[in-house]
Amino acid sequence: MSDLEIERKESLSRQEAAKRLMVIAEALAGGDEVELDLGGTSLTLRVADDVRVEVEVEVDGEEYELELELKWSLRPDDRAAAPPSAAGPGADDEATERPGRRSKARHG
Repeated sequence: MSDLEIERKESLSRQEAAKRLMVIAEALAGGDEVELDLGGTSLTLRVADDVRVEVEVEVDGEEYELELELKWSLRPDDRAAAPPSAAGPGADDEATERPGRRSKARHG
């Protein structure tokens, strides 16, 4: 069970969504804290130097979903828990193809 879980859903323009992602990216690059604006309140998170990133793309007809998940631990023993992948440093790529759909995983 989580100590805290907050979920917020809202509709944004493409430009507003990009700005929101850039603010988070700049905070990650600039230091060890990220402040999230949750519409009327904010949450400041300490971020470890090592962050696990999971990207999930789902296409269902004309509807697209892109999920970005960032995970980290502030406990020293948990930071190196995940072994590196054979696909490259820190990468675990998985593409699932549904009948009638094509999917590609690109390595960058």
